[in-house]
Amino acid sequence: MASDCVFCKIAAGESDGRVLYHDERVTAFWDIHPVAPVHILIVPNKHISSVNAMSEEDEALVGHLVYVAKLIAKEQGVDQEGYRLSINTGPNAGQSVFHIHVHLLAGRSLPIHIG
Repeated sequence: MASDCVFCKIAAGESDGRVLYHDERVTAFWDIHPVAPVHILIVPNKHISSVNAMSEEDEALVGHLVYVAKLIAKEQGVDQEGYRLSINTGPNAGQSVFHIHVHLLAGRSLPIHIG
């Protein structure tokens, strides 16, 4: 855990977060600045600052993030209508918290935006 990381604190139960899911590897909670009706963040409990900081040993952990996103999408009732998973890496991609996380976005038609 990184002592100054808000996502590490939420995953450890040391900071408030509207947690939806928690297991030994990942934690999922509602985004405090949602851009869609369903906007949930799925984070590893282990601090990894970004995709660029991943090691080979983190491969299964990051795969588990996606698997948990699928479970949550079903639980939220958006699995059939569609949802988006996004990982931002670095400031130019919009990463503002430097702890790898998957955004699960759903609940409305999402614009296709690339570039």
